[in-house]
Amino acid sequence: MRLANLSFRYARRAPWVLHEVGLDLPPGTIAEVTGRNGAGKSTLLRLLAGTTPPTRGHVTGRPPVVGYAPEIFPVEQPFTVAAYLARMAGVRGLTPAAIDPWVERLGMAALLEVPLGDLSKGSAHKVGLAQALLAPPGLLILDEPFSGLDAQARAELPAIVEEVVATGGIVVVSDHQNGLAGHRGVLRLHVGDRTIRPLGHDAPSDTLSTAAGALSPPTASTSTPSPRVAPADAFPTPAATADAPSPPATLSPSPSVTPAGAPSPPVAPAGVPSGAMGAAAVVIEIAVEAGEAEAVVRKLRADGYPAVVRPLPHAGSEAR
Repeated sequence: MRLANLSFRYARRAPWVLHEVGLDLPPGTIAEVTGRNGAGKSTLLRLLAGTTPPTRGHVTGRPPVVGYAPEIFPVEQPFTVAAYLARMAGVRGLTPAAIDPWVERLGMAALLEVPLGDLSKGSAHKVGLAQALLAPPGLLILDEPFSGLDAQARAELPAIVEEVVATGGIVVVSDHQNGLAGHRGVLRLHVGDRTIRPLGHDAPSDTLSTAAGALSPPTASTSTPSPRVAPADAFPTPAATADAPSPPATLSPSPSVTPAGAPSPPVAPAGVPSGAMGAAAVVIEIAVEAGEAEAVVRKLRADGYPAVVRPLPHAGSEAR
């Protein structure tokens, strides 16, 4: 599967989210997409899946069966879980019996008669995963697949990924939960500054390395905008602007009194090298549960941000 001189923006005069990107994904690839919020990760996933057409350039070699599980499952539909999955099976030319293996593997038996609108986030995410897997996908796109899942479903997901690539399929994942940590052979791709950079195969999440040949260098595009590429099947999709870049927030550090009356330069928090803090840097504190802190720090470092863990003042042992 190949992206050739691919560019995308949400409106004619809007800034480019991706610009003249080249990317090759051979059969059997597991690719993890990283990058800050708003960088274009979910947009890239929709372009790969075929649910969003590129503004310029082309996607070629897309497998005929695509499974796409969006980050936010659209529950505003008048179906129970069983009725929805049966209809999705019908869209793919399958019988309702196709849902049975996924009901068992993902632990969904108790959800079958529940209306979609009554599902919790984690349960809705299971339904989204199941519909993406009803027919064996040649391309599986997973946007935050581990978010909200229970232990049974989290344990099954890496095995499902392995099954897809073992048959020559391609899996592309955006995952802040780091659910594939330690999984061998993962190609890590960083989305940012309108392009895609390879972080390498099997590299630790906080190490940047170069994967020679993982990306083809972008070249100037002279092609006219391509017609919309219809997806292989019908998939529920999140809102078109879900991943649109937002203007950066402006934060002003509190000034300290100096003889000249000027604000003090920012001070790096403990554990962050002072050289990592520029003159206009802003320190942002994020409160997370103690058990998730290390994973959050690894992800921030993989995205290029200096980050450390420290206990919150006056917080109990369950938060830092």
